[in-house]
Amino acid sequence: MTLQSMTGFSRASTEHAGASIAWELKSVNGKSCEVRLRLPPGYERLEVQVRQMVQRRFSRGNIQASLGVTRAAGALVQPVVNEAFLRDLAGLAKRLEEQFDVAPASADGLLALRGVLDMPEATETEEARAAFDAAALVVLETALEGLEQARRAEGDALGLLLNGHVDAMETLTLRAEADPSREPAAIRARLAEQVALLTDAATGFDEARLHQEAAFLATRADIREEIDRLKTHIASARALLAGGGVTGRKLDFLAQEFNRESNTLCSKSNAASITAIGLELKAVVDQFREQVQNLE
Repeated sequence: MTLQSMTGFSRASTEHAGASIAWELKSVNGKSCEVRLRLPPGYERLEVQVRQMVQRRFSRGNIQASLGVTRAAGALVQPVVNEAFLRDLAGLAKRLEEQFDVAPASADGLLALRGVLDMPEATETEEARAAFDAAALVVLETALEGLEQARRAEGDALGLLLNGHVDAMETLTLRAEADPSREPAAIRARLAEQVALLTDAATGFDEARLHQEAAFLATRADIREEIDRLKTHIASARALLAGGGVTGRKLDFLAQEFNRESNTLCSKSNAASITAIGLELKAVVDQFREQVQNLE
């Protein structure tokens, strides 16, 4: 399976029985799969099937589906004129013109009067309606395939970007692991220097007790566990990205774990070099998490 972004666009159309049918689909980020429909009047009957088709194919994303229907000129309903009523109105208008010297009535004015011109609703058999609905849903399926392809194409691009962030996090983790400040000799030298400063500055210190406290602080400053957890999270992120599918939520959880470990790395650091690595790691994690929000 491949990764999918939650953003994409697709359009598909066809001709059916003198009508043009077109679907436009737009998808943006969302916590779940939310479908918003824009259907012409009279086509609300398609709503349930459209929602089901979209939700069978996608798990996350706010998806807007718009249906456009254009009837051919020959298929338009012909207006019906009530000629008897129109003759009566024309006669009345003529009498008013002669009796009161008013302006003569115009044809468009008379046709605009209620009851003169009627636009009857088109009559459509059940068979014709069912055939139209089937054609519209076939086109929708094509549009959904196009939207899925668009989301996968962007998902591939996101995958490359996210794998690059994971590589950067691994490089920083290995730098922290190999940093000279973590060498036992370097730690002993720093502690010895600090103890010497304290013992020289004051009297009454219990030197043995001071060494115990220094050893305790050194243990607290050890970042071995953080490095091991970062390595585990990196392996998990790579597996999820390689596996594809609906991984956005899982990767978002991993991003939170990465952030937690980078914060701990900074808080436990007893060397400027480790602090710098921790801050750089936090920046990469933020970029990783921002891009993960776009994945299904």
